[in-house]
Amino acid sequence: MRIDPVTLLLALAALALGLALLALGLRIGRRTGRLEAERAMREDTASARDDAVKRSRAVLVGQIGEQLAPYFPGFPCDPADARFLGKPVDFVVFPGAGEGRPREVVFIEVKTGDARLTAAERAVKEAVLAGRVRWVEYRLPVRSLPRP
Repeated sequence: MRIDPVTLLLALAALALGLALLALGLRIGRRTGRLEAERAMREDTASARDDAVKRSRAVLVGQIGEQLAPYFPGFPCDPADARFLGKPVDFVVFPGAGEGRPREVVFIEVKTGDARLTAAERAVKEAVLAGRVRWVEYRLPVRSLPRP
């Protein structure tokens, strides 16, 4: 069987054209995919930055609110009796300390929104409620004090 040279040439040209179109399609597809991935990455980065800013603001508002809490309406004790700790609880309050006669010790944890107690805060709460609270008086060794 003899193949006509013109038919062979047309078949090879069609094959070459098909391969060229396939290569062009692959190149266009890769380029489109890369552009889409870059766009998605830019959007994800922008979204992550926005989320980080929102979380940072929430933390800052919470921290500022914690320190200003005694001056807001409804704070359960006299602000003059409150001492800010921050960790593991926000305040230790000595009601009556302003008059020189503290009557009790109150631990206050300030929360904003739907924030929940941390594990450490829950442990302090449980210790207080269970009565696992004590008084310790520590005296510095005389030798460790600088001489006047």
